[in-house]
Amino acid sequence: MGRQRRLLTTEPVIADIESMTPEGQGIARIAGKTVFIDGALAGETVEFVYTRSRRNYDEGRVQKVLSASVSRVEPACAHFGLCGGCRLQHVSSEEQIRLKQQTLLDDLTHIGRVTPESVLAPLTGPIWGYRNKARLGVRYVDKKEKVLVGFRERGSHFLAELEQCLILTPELGGRLPELGELVRRLSCYRRLPQIEVAAGDEQTALVFRHLDPLTEADVQWLIDYGRRNNFVIYQQPKGPDSVTLLYPEQTTLQYTLPEFDVTLEFLPSDFTQVNSDINRRMVSHALQLLEVTPEDRVLELFCGLGNFSLPLARRAAEVVAVEGESDLIRRARANAERNGIDNAQFHVANLFEETAAEPWLKKQTYNKVLLDPPRSGAAQMIPQLAATGAQRIVYVSCNPATLARDAGELVNQHGYRLVSAGIMDMFPHTAHVESIALFVKGE
Repeated sequence: MGRQRRLLTTEPVIADIESMTPEGQGIARIAGKTVFIDGALAGETVEFVYTRSRRNYDEGRVQKVLSASVSRVEPACAHFGLCGGCRLQHVSSEEQIRLKQQTLLDDLTHIGRVTPESVLAPLTGPIWGYRNKARLGVRYVDKKEKVLVGFRERGSHFLAELEQCLILTPELGGRLPELGELVRRLSCYRRLPQIEVAAGDEQTALVFRHLDPLTEADVQWLIDYGRRNNFVIYQQPKGPDSVTLLYPEQTTLQYTLPEFDVTLEFLPSDFTQVNSDINRRMVSHALQLLEVTPEDRVLELFCGLGNFSLPLARRAAEVVAVEGESDLIRRARANAERNGIDNAQFHVANLFEETAAEPWLKKQTYNKVLLDPPRSGAAQMIPQLAATGAQRIVYVSCNPATLARDAGELVNQHGYRLVSAGIMDMFPHTAHVESIALFVKGE
Protein backbone atom coordinates (compact mmCIF):
# COMPACT_ATOMS: atom_id res chain seq x y z
CA MET A 1 0.00 0.00 0.00
CA GLY A 2 2.84 2.37 0.79
CA ARG A 3 4.25 2.02 -2.70
CA GLN A 4 0.83 2.64 -4.26
CA ARG A 5 0.38 5.84 -2.24
CA ARG A 6 3.84 7.00 -3.27
CA LEU A 7 3.11 6.45 -6.95
CA LEU A 8 -0.14 8.35 -6.76
CA THR A 9 1.46 11.43 -5.27
CA THR A 10 2.16 14.37 -7.54
CA GLU A 11 5.02 15.54 -5.36
CA PRO A 12 8.44 15.44 -7.09
CA VAL A 13 11.11 13.03 -5.84
CA ILE A 14 14.85 13.66 -5.89
CA ALA A 15 17.05 10.98 -7.48
CA ASP A 16 20.69 10.45 -8.42
CA ILE A 17 20.98 8.94 -11.89
CA GLU A 18 23.40 6.01 -11.97
CA SER A 19 23.37 5.09 -15.68
CA MET A 20 21.22 5.14 -18.81
CA THR A 21 19.24 2.68 -20.88
CA PRO A 22 19.92 2.31 -24.61
CA GLU A 23 16.63 4.18 -25.18
CA GLY A 24 17.95 7.22 -23.30
CA GLN A 25 16.20 6.87 -19.95
CA GLY A 26 18.10 7.57 -16.76
CA ILE A 27 18.30 4.74 -14.23
CA ALA A 28 17.95 5.41 -10.51
CA ARG A 29 17.30 3.32 -7.41
CA ILE A 30 14.56 4.53 -5.06
CA ALA A 31 13.79 2.52 -1.91
CA GLY A 32 15.50 -0.49 -3.44
CA LYS A 33 13.52 -0.39 -6.68
CA THR A 34 14.76 0.53 -10.17
CA VAL A 35 13.20 3.62 -11.73
CA PHE A 36 13.57 4.52 -15.41
CA ILE A 37 13.32 8.30 -15.78
CA ASP A 38 12.65 10.05 -19.10
CA GLY A 39 14.84 13.10 -19.64
CA ALA A 40 17.55 12.19 -17.11
CA LEU A 41 21.22 11.59 -17.91
CA ALA A 42 23.81 9.52 -16.08
CA GLY A 43 25.54 11.43 -13.28
CA GLU A 44 22.71 13.94 -12.82
CA THR A 45 20.60 14.74 -9.78
CA VAL A 46 17.00 15.42 -10.80
CA GLU A 47 13.54 16.03 -9.48
CA PHE A 48 11.05 13.71 -11.14
CA VAL A 49 7.47 12.54 -10.87
CA TYR A 50 6.30 8.96 -11.18
CA THR A 51 4.33 8.10 -14.30
CA ARG A 52 3.88 4.32 -14.05
CA SER A 53 4.42 1.46 -11.64
CA ARG A 54 5.22 -2.14 -12.52
CA ARG A 55 6.10 -5.11 -10.36
CA ASN A 56 9.86 -4.98 -10.94
CA TYR A 57 10.41 -1.33 -11.80
CA ASP A 58 8.83 2.12 -11.91
CA GLU A 59 8.88 4.86 -14.53
CA GLY A 60 9.10 8.61 -14.17
CA ARG A 61 9.63 11.91 -15.96
CA VAL A 62 12.08 14.69 -15.10
CA GLN A 63 10.57 17.93 -13.85
CA LYS A 64 13.76 19.72 -12.91
CA VAL A 65 17.49 19.08 -13.33
CA LEU A 66 19.26 19.96 -10.08
CA SER A 67 22.77 19.01 -11.21
CA ALA A 68 23.30 18.66 -14.96
CA SER A 69 25.60 16.27 -16.81
CA VAL A 70 28.30 17.72 -19.04
CA SER A 71 26.66 15.67 -21.81
CA ARG A 72 23.36 17.54 -21.57
CA VAL A 73 22.57 19.93 -24.43
CA GLU A 74 19.60 22.11 -25.30
CA PRO A 75 17.31 20.25 -27.72
CA ALA A 76 17.18 22.00 -31.09
CA CYS A 77 13.58 21.03 -31.84
CA ALA A 78 10.74 22.90 -30.19
CA HIS A 79 8.70 19.67 -30.15
CA PHE A 80 11.22 17.64 -28.16
CA GLY A 81 9.49 15.84 -25.31
CA LEU A 82 6.11 15.87 -27.07
CA CYS A 83 7.03 14.11 -30.31
CA GLY A 84 8.10 10.49 -29.91
CA GLY A 85 10.46 10.60 -32.89
CA CYS A 86 13.76 11.77 -31.33
CA ARG A 87 14.37 10.71 -27.74
CA LEU A 88 18.03 11.74 -27.47
CA GLN A 89 18.12 15.38 -28.57
CA HIS A 90 19.04 16.45 -25.03
CA VAL A 91 22.19 14.29 -25.21
CA SER A 92 25.35 15.56 -26.89
CA SER A 93 26.27 13.88 -30.18
CA GLU A 94 29.45 12.51 -28.62
CA GLU A 95 27.53 10.91 -25.76
CA GLN A 96 24.92 9.49 -28.15
CA ILE A 97 27.73 7.75 -30.03
CA ARG A 98 29.22 6.43 -26.80
CA LEU A 99 25.85 5.09 -25.62
CA LYS A 100 25.23 3.30 -28.91
CA GLN A 101 28.70 1.82 -28.96
CA GLN A 102 28.26 0.61 -25.39
CA THR A 103 24.92 -0.97 -26.32
CA LEU A 104 26.62 -2.95 -29.10
CA LEU A 105 29.52 -4.07 -26.88
CA ASP A 106 27.21 -5.01 -24.00
CA ASP A 107 25.00 -7.09 -26.31
CA LEU A 108 28.01 -8.86 -27.79
CA THR A 109 29.22 -9.69 -24.29
CA HIS A 110 25.96 -10.66 -22.60
CA ILE A 111 24.04 -12.22 -25.50
CA GLY A 112 26.75 -13.59 -27.77
CA ARG A 113 29.46 -14.22 -25.17
CA VAL A 114 31.98 -12.69 -27.55
CA THR A 115 34.31 -9.70 -27.51
CA PRO A 116 35.68 -8.01 -30.64
CA GLU A 117 39.44 -7.93 -30.95
CA SER A 118 39.14 -4.25 -31.87
CA VAL A 119 36.40 -1.60 -31.84
CA LEU A 120 35.92 0.25 -35.12
CA ALA A 121 35.80 4.02 -35.17
CA PRO A 122 32.15 5.10 -35.51
CA LEU A 123 30.83 6.29 -38.85
CA THR A 124 29.18 9.68 -38.40
CA GLY A 125 27.60 12.27 -40.67
CA PRO A 126 25.09 15.14 -40.63
CA ILE A 127 22.87 15.09 -37.55
CA TRP A 128 20.00 17.19 -39.00
CA GLY A 129 18.02 16.90 -42.22
CA TYR A 130 19.39 13.42 -42.84
CA ARG A 131 16.21 11.36 -43.07
CA ASN A 132 15.07 10.70 -46.64
CA LYS A 133 12.60 7.87 -45.84
CA ALA A 134 9.69 8.17 -43.42
CA ARG A 135 6.06 7.26 -42.85
CA LEU A 136 4.12 10.27 -41.65
CA GLY A 137 0.91 9.69 -39.77
CA VAL A 138 -2.15 11.70 -40.88
CA ARG A 139 -5.27 12.36 -38.81
CA TYR A 140 -8.14 14.83 -38.78
CA VAL A 141 -8.74 16.04 -35.22
CA ASP A 142 -12.30 17.27 -34.69
CA LYS A 143 -11.49 19.35 -31.61
CA LYS A 144 -8.79 21.24 -33.50
CA GLU A 145 -10.71 21.22 -36.81
CA LYS A 146 -7.47 20.49 -38.66
CA VAL A 147 -5.44 17.68 -40.15
CA LEU A 148 -2.24 16.79 -38.31
CA VAL A 149 0.71 15.31 -40.19
CA GLY A 150 3.78 13.90 -38.50
CA PHE A 151 4.70 11.46 -35.76
CA ARG A 152 3.01 10.17 -32.63
CA GLU A 153 3.32 11.81 -29.27
CA ARG A 154 5.76 10.12 -26.93
CA GLY A 155 4.09 7.17 -25.24
CA SER A 156 0.77 7.78 -27.03
CA HIS A 157 -1.21 6.76 -30.11
CA PHE A 158 -2.16 10.40 -30.74
CA LEU A 159 -0.36 12.39 -33.41
CA ALA A 160 1.72 15.29 -32.16
CA GLU A 161 0.91 18.74 -33.54
CA LEU A 162 4.17 19.58 -35.28
CA GLU A 163 5.28 22.71 -37.08
CA GLN A 164 8.46 21.14 -38.38
CA CYS A 165 10.74 18.11 -38.20
CA LEU A 166 14.46 18.83 -38.11
CA ILE A 167 15.63 15.34 -39.03
CA LEU A 168 13.50 15.02 -42.18
CA THR A 169 14.98 15.97 -45.53
CA PRO A 170 15.00 19.80 -45.65
CA GLU A 171 12.70 19.84 -48.68
CA LEU A 172 9.95 18.47 -46.45
CA GLY A 173 10.85 19.08 -42.81
CA GLY A 174 9.15 22.48 -42.62
CA ARG A 175 6.06 21.54 -44.62
CA LEU A 176 4.09 19.41 -42.14
CA PRO A 177 1.34 22.01 -41.49
CA GLU A 178 1.21 22.70 -45.22
CA LEU A 179 0.67 18.99 -45.93
CA GLY A 180 -2.13 18.98 -43.35
CA GLU A 181 -3.83 21.85 -45.17
CA LEU A 182 -3.46 19.98 -48.46
CA VAL A 183 -5.08 16.83 -47.06
CA ARG A 184 -7.91 18.90 -45.54
CA ARG A 185 -8.88 20.02 -49.07
CA LEU A 186 -9.35 16.41 -50.21
CA SER A 187 -12.72 14.68 -50.07
CA CYS A 188 -11.20 11.74 -48.16
CA TYR A 189 -9.42 13.83 -45.52
CA ARG A 190 -10.86 11.65 -42.73
CA ARG A 191 -9.77 8.48 -44.52
CA LEU A 192 -6.18 9.27 -45.43
CA PRO A 193 -4.01 7.75 -42.68
CA GLN A 194 -0.48 8.04 -44.04
CA ILE A 195 1.95 9.89 -46.30
CA GLU A 196 5.13 8.02 -47.12
CA VAL A 197 8.24 10.03 -47.95
CA ALA A 198 10.98 8.67 -50.20
CA ALA A 199 13.77 10.95 -51.43
CA GLY A 200 16.46 10.23 -53.97
CA ASP A 201 19.42 12.41 -54.83
CA GLU A 202 17.37 14.79 -56.97
CA GLN A 203 13.67 14.17 -56.28
CA THR A 204 11.42 13.71 -53.27
CA ALA A 205 8.34 11.51 -53.59
CA LEU A 206 5.15 11.63 -51.50
CA VAL A 207 2.87 8.60 -51.45
CA PHE A 208 -0.67 9.36 -50.25
CA ARG A 209 -2.34 6.30 -48.72
CA HIS A 210 -6.11 6.76 -49.01
CA LEU A 211 -8.92 4.44 -47.91
CA ASP A 212 -11.63 6.07 -50.05
CA PRO A 213 -11.28 6.68 -53.81
CA LEU A 214 -9.86 10.03 -54.89
CA THR A 215 -12.15 12.29 -56.87
CA GLU A 216 -10.97 14.09 -60.00
CA ALA A 217 -10.70 17.26 -57.92
CA ASP A 218 -8.58 15.41 -55.33
CA VAL A 219 -6.20 14.18 -58.00
CA GLN A 220 -5.87 17.69 -59.40
CA TRP A 221 -5.13 19.15 -55.94
CA LEU A 222 -2.31 16.60 -55.50
CA ILE A 223 -0.90 17.15 -58.99
CA ASP A 224 -0.94 20.93 -58.54
CA TYR A 225 0.85 20.59 -55.20
CA GLY A 226 3.54 18.40 -56.76
CA ARG A 227 4.00 20.79 -59.68
CA ARG A 228 4.27 23.90 -57.47
CA ASN A 229 6.73 22.34 -55.04
CA ASN A 230 8.70 19.99 -57.28
CA PHE A 231 7.49 16.82 -55.54
CA VAL A 232 6.78 13.48 -57.17
CA ILE A 233 3.24 12.45 -56.21
CA TYR A 234 1.95 8.89 -55.88
CA GLN A 235 -1.36 7.49 -54.67
CA GLN A 236 -1.85 4.22 -52.78
CA PRO A 237 -5.48 3.05 -52.55
CA LYS A 238 -4.66 -0.44 -51.20
CA GLY A 239 -1.48 -2.41 -50.48
CA PRO A 240 2.07 -1.63 -51.64
CA ASP A 241 1.34 -3.08 -55.09
CA SER A 242 -1.30 -0.39 -55.66
CA VAL A 243 1.18 2.52 -55.54
CA THR A 244 0.74 4.46 -58.80
CA LEU A 245 2.30 7.64 -60.13
CA LEU A 246 0.13 10.78 -60.38
CA TYR A 247 2.74 13.46 -61.15
CA PRO A 248 4.73 13.83 -63.28
CA GLU A 249 3.73 11.46 -66.05
CA GLN A 250 7.14 9.77 -65.97
CA THR A 251 9.91 9.90 -63.41
CA THR A 252 12.66 7.85 -61.82
CA LEU A 253 13.82 7.95 -58.22
CA GLN A 254 17.52 7.18 -57.90
CA TYR A 255 20.60 7.59 -55.76
CA THR A 256 24.27 7.31 -56.59
CA LEU A 257 27.32 5.68 -55.03
CA PRO A 258 29.98 7.83 -56.73
CA GLU A 259 32.97 5.92 -55.39
CA PHE A 260 31.82 2.88 -57.36
CA ASP A 261 30.29 4.66 -60.37
CA VAL A 262 26.90 3.13 -59.53
CA THR A 263 23.40 4.59 -59.82
CA LEU A 264 20.46 2.70 -58.32
CA GLU A 265 16.85 3.27 -59.30
CA PHE A 266 14.09 2.48 -56.82
CA LEU A 267 10.38 2.82 -56.17
CA PRO A 268 9.10 4.78 -53.16
CA SER A 269 7.84 1.59 -51.48
CA ASP A 270 11.24 -0.17 -51.81
CA PHE A 271 13.53 -0.59 -48.84
CA THR A 272 16.41 1.89 -49.03
CA GLN A 273 18.62 3.26 -46.28
CA VAL A 274 17.20 6.41 -44.66
CA ASN A 275 20.51 8.28 -44.46
CA SER A 276 22.25 8.78 -47.82
CA ASP A 277 25.51 10.13 -46.39
CA ILE A 278 25.98 7.26 -43.96
CA ASN A 279 24.89 4.74 -46.58
CA ARG A 280 27.67 5.81 -48.95
CA ARG A 281 30.22 5.59 -46.15
CA MET A 282 28.80 2.27 -44.99
CA VAL A 283 29.12 0.64 -48.41
CA SER A 284 32.72 1.79 -48.72
CA HIS A 285 33.47 0.68 -45.14
CA ALA A 286 31.98 -2.78 -45.70
CA LEU A 287 34.02 -3.40 -48.84
CA GLN A 288 37.18 -2.25 -47.11
CA LEU A 289 36.57 -4.66 -44.23
CA LEU A 290 35.82 -7.47 -46.66
CA GLU A 291 39.09 -6.70 -48.50
CA VAL A 292 37.49 -7.37 -51.88
CA THR A 293 39.92 -8.24 -54.68
CA PRO A 294 39.47 -9.07 -58.39
CA GLU A 295 39.93 -12.77 -57.55
CA ASP A 296 37.07 -12.99 -55.02
CA ARG A 297 33.80 -14.87 -55.35
CA VAL A 298 31.41 -13.13 -52.97
CA LEU A 299 28.03 -14.27 -51.60
CA GLU A 300 25.68 -11.52 -50.48
CA LEU A 301 22.50 -12.24 -48.51
CA PHE A 302 19.52 -9.90 -48.08
CA CYS A 303 20.76 -7.92 -51.07
CA GLY A 304 17.68 -5.75 -51.66
CA LEU A 305 17.90 -3.78 -54.89
CA GLY A 306 21.70 -3.99 -55.10
CA ASN A 307 23.00 -1.42 -52.61
CA PHE A 308 26.06 -3.55 -51.79
CA SER A 309 25.85 -5.97 -54.74
CA LEU A 310 26.76 -3.56 -57.51
CA PRO A 311 29.73 -1.97 -55.69
CA LEU A 312 30.93 -5.49 -54.84
CA ALA A 313 30.67 -6.45 -58.50
CA ARG A 314 32.88 -3.50 -59.44
CA ARG A 315 35.68 -4.97 -57.29
CA ALA A 316 35.18 -8.78 -57.27
CA ALA A 317 35.39 -11.51 -59.89
CA GLU A 318 31.81 -12.60 -59.23
CA VAL A 319 28.95 -11.72 -56.88
CA VAL A 320 26.01 -14.01 -56.10
CA ALA A 321 23.27 -11.99 -54.37
CA VAL A 322 20.13 -13.38 -52.71
CA GLU A 323 16.95 -11.69 -51.48
CA GLY A 324 13.51 -12.87 -50.39
CA GLU A 325 11.45 -10.25 -52.26
CA SER A 326 11.12 -10.99 -55.96
CA ASP A 327 10.30 -7.35 -56.81
CA LEU A 328 13.58 -6.20 -55.30
CA ILE A 329 15.48 -8.87 -57.22
CA ARG A 330 13.92 -7.68 -60.48
CA ARG A 331 15.04 -4.14 -59.71
CA ALA A 332 18.51 -5.34 -58.68
CA ARG A 333 18.90 -7.10 -62.02
CA ALA A 334 17.69 -4.01 -63.87
CA ASN A 335 20.11 -1.83 -61.87
CA ALA A 336 22.98 -4.15 -62.76
CA GLU A 337 22.09 -3.95 -66.44
CA ARG A 338 21.78 -0.15 -66.39
CA ASN A 339 25.21 0.09 -64.78
CA GLY A 340 26.80 -2.28 -67.29
CA ILE A 341 27.50 -4.94 -64.63
CA ASP A 342 27.47 -8.53 -65.88
CA ASN A 343 29.34 -10.38 -63.12
CA ALA A 344 26.49 -10.33 -60.58
CA GLN A 345 23.83 -13.05 -60.29
CA PHE A 346 20.60 -12.43 -58.39
CA HIS A 347 18.39 -15.11 -56.84
CA VAL A 348 15.11 -15.15 -54.93
CA ALA A 349 15.01 -17.31 -51.79
CA ASN A 350 13.45 -17.30 -48.33
CA LEU A 351 16.49 -16.83 -46.12
CA PHE A 352 14.54 -17.73 -43.00
CA GLU A 353 14.09 -21.31 -44.17
CA GLU A 354 16.44 -24.14 -45.12
CA THR A 355 18.42 -23.15 -48.21
CA ALA A 356 21.13 -25.84 -48.37
CA ALA A 357 19.59 -27.32 -51.53
CA GLU A 358 19.42 -24.00 -53.36
CA PRO A 359 21.60 -24.05 -56.50
CA TRP A 360 23.42 -20.86 -55.49
CA LEU A 361 24.53 -22.54 -52.25
CA LYS A 362 24.65 -26.29 -52.94
CA LYS A 363 28.21 -27.36 -53.80
CA GLN A 364 29.18 -23.71 -54.32
CA THR A 365 32.23 -22.10 -52.78
CA TYR A 366 32.63 -18.48 -51.73
CA ASN A 367 35.68 -17.02 -50.09
CA LYS A 368 33.88 -13.94 -48.79
CA VAL A 369 30.34 -13.17 -47.57
CA LEU A 370 28.41 -9.98 -46.88
CA LEU A 371 24.98 -9.93 -45.25
CA ASP A 372 22.60 -7.15 -44.19
CA PRO A 373 19.56 -8.85 -42.60
CA PRO A 374 16.44 -7.27 -41.08
CA ARG A 375 16.01 -6.81 -37.34
CA SER A 376 15.35 -10.52 -36.79
CA GLY A 377 18.90 -11.33 -37.89
CA ALA A 378 20.15 -14.33 -39.85
CA ALA A 379 20.03 -17.27 -37.42
CA GLN A 380 18.88 -19.78 -40.05
CA MET A 381 21.72 -18.88 -42.41
CA ILE A 382 24.65 -18.89 -39.97
CA PRO A 383 25.42 -22.65 -40.15
CA GLN A 384 25.12 -22.56 -43.92
CA LEU A 385 27.43 -19.56 -44.20
CA ALA A 386 29.99 -21.33 -42.06
CA ALA A 387 29.68 -24.40 -44.30
CA THR A 388 30.76 -22.36 -47.33
CA GLY A 389 34.21 -22.06 -45.76
CA ALA A 390 34.31 -18.31 -46.41
CA GLN A 391 37.43 -16.74 -44.94
CA ARG A 392 35.86 -13.33 -44.25
CA ILE A 393 32.28 -12.40 -43.35
CA VAL A 394 31.03 -8.83 -42.98
CA TYR A 395 27.72 -8.56 -41.12
CA VAL A 396 25.76 -5.28 -41.31
CA SER A 397 23.04 -5.07 -38.67
CA CYS A 398 20.16 -2.83 -37.63
CA ASN A 399 19.71 -4.71 -34.33
CA PRO A 400 22.72 -5.27 -32.06
CA ALA A 401 20.91 -7.98 -30.09
CA THR A 402 20.45 -10.30 -33.07
CA LEU A 403 23.91 -9.47 -34.37
CA ALA A 404 25.25 -10.53 -30.97
CA ARG A 405 23.26 -13.77 -31.05
CA ASP A 406 24.54 -14.65 -34.54
CA ALA A 407 28.08 -13.57 -33.66
CA GLY A 408 28.05 -15.95 -30.72
CA GLU A 409 27.24 -18.87 -33.01
CA LEU A 410 29.84 -17.93 -35.63
CA VAL A 411 32.56 -17.63 -32.99
CA ASN A 412 31.61 -20.28 -30.44
CA GLN A 413 30.21 -22.94 -32.77
CA HIS A 414 31.90 -22.43 -36.14
CA GLY A 415 35.44 -21.31 -35.43
CA TYR A 416 35.34 -17.69 -36.58
CA ARG A 417 37.07 -14.80 -34.84
CA LEU A 418 35.21 -11.56 -34.23
CA VAL A 419 38.00 -9.34 -35.48
CA SER A 420 36.23 -5.99 -35.23
CA ALA A 421 32.85 -4.38 -34.62
CA GLY A 422 31.53 -0.84 -34.48
CA ILE A 423 28.55 1.42 -34.97
CA MET A 424 27.33 3.63 -37.80
CA ASP A 425 25.18 6.59 -36.77
CA MET A 426 22.42 6.05 -39.31
CA PHE A 427 19.74 7.60 -37.04
CA PRO A 428 21.12 10.53 -34.98
CA HIS A 429 19.04 11.60 -31.96
CA THR A 430 17.28 8.22 -31.80
CA ALA A 431 18.16 5.06 -29.89
CA HIS A 432 18.43 3.03 -33.09
CA VAL A 433 21.83 1.32 -33.39
CA GLU A 434 23.23 0.41 -36.80
CA SER A 435 26.39 -1.68 -36.58
CA ILE A 436 28.92 -3.66 -38.59
CA ALA A 437 31.14 -6.60 -37.68
CA LEU A 438 33.99 -8.48 -39.35
CA PHE A 439 34.48 -12.22 -38.83
CA VAL A 440 37.56 -14.09 -40.01
CA LYS A 441 37.96 -17.85 -40.14
CA GLY A 442 40.11 -18.95 -37.22
CA GLU A 443 43.58 -20.36 -37.81
